[in-house]
Amino acid sequence: MKMKEERQDMNEVEEKHQDQKDHDLNGEKSVSCSIKNTEIKRPFSCSQCEKTFTCNKTLKFHMVIHAGIKAFSCAECGKSFTQKGQLHNHLVTHTSEKPFSCSQCGNTFTRKGALEKHMLIHAGIKPFSCSQCGKCFTSKGYLKTHMLIHTGIKPFTCAQCGKSFICKGNLRDHMLIHAGIKSFSCSQCGKTFTQKSQLKNHLVTHTSEKPFSCSQCGKSFTHKSSLKDHMLIHTGIKSFTCSQCGNSFTHKSSLNRHMLIHTGIKSSTCSQCGKTFTHKSNLKNHMLIHTGIKSFTCSQCGKSFTHKSSLKDHMLIHTGIKSFSCSQCGKSFTHKSSLNRHILIHTG
Repeated sequence: MKMKEERQDMNEVEEKHQDQKDHDLNGEKSVSCSIKNTEIKRPFSCSQCEKTFTCNKTLKFHMVIHAGIKAFSCAECGKSFTQKGQLHNHLVTHTSEKPFSCSQCGNTFTRKGALEKHMLIHAGIKPFSCSQCGKCFTSKGYLKTHMLIHTGIKPFTCAQCGKSFICKGNLRDHMLIHAGIKSFSCSQCGKTFTQKSQLKNHLVTHTSEKPFSCSQCGKSFTHKSSLKDHMLIHTGIKSFTCSQCGNSFTHKSSLNRHMLIHTGIKSSTCSQCGKTFTHKSNLKNHMLIHTGIKSFTCSQCGKSFTHKSSLKDHMLIHTGIKSFSCSQCGKSFTHKSSLNRHILIHTG
């Protein structure tokens, strides 16, 4: 009888271990265990999420998640967990140990479950598909997070600026901006970033690689997102309109920059001459005048300019193209500014 009870206890421990492993994989059955699990009867079902279990004890263990009870706290950071196994997995994050390494790309992980999830990327397996847009994901958790995009729900709000986010992780990353923490530094130029992904994107700027090319004009970009933003120019779609003057823009960031003109705020001041600008980038361009550096030279006449845009405008003189015509007398000009000055003659 004692032996029978011990065997039953062992079965429950093994089942609990398997359920913990399933939880680590965001509720998914691992590839190696999928066949085995289909053969096991799971008569005990959760009334809240319909997840099934082989014994009532494991179901009760699972119900703690829905109750919101987090009895296991981390002594290092105070973060709480519903299960002891979760706390055990979390404690590894406080060490620099990442014993599980990907044989394909060298990425390292603190947990075996995280490595197993990562390996699906290399295998190209994306079994979880979005019913709304068809986008596929390697894990159920990623799909669940993605679905919030379609609902428009952003439950996580920043207490400092009111900006809302789809997932808690994005809010946590955003909070680093307010804290001023920039832990990721570029080894080439010393520029620092709040997130590792930002540093990764930045590092591409130090290389001459621009792998993403526009099929319409041939312009190349370092990032896919930049190409995507650029393509809006060719479509002619300008969804963002200024409420003050009616000017429309392809990107929201362009509208935000434009709105500073109406406010009259010029927070960027030149330390050499005191001239003020609405945007930091305009000040940066202006500073080239004081340095005397003229990096852009005309191949036809040898004249040099501080800005690329100035050289581009200058090249119109050599082409002889005069696109701006006066409606009053028919006189043509290479630049719009020249036409505007000319119009004053007619207006008196």
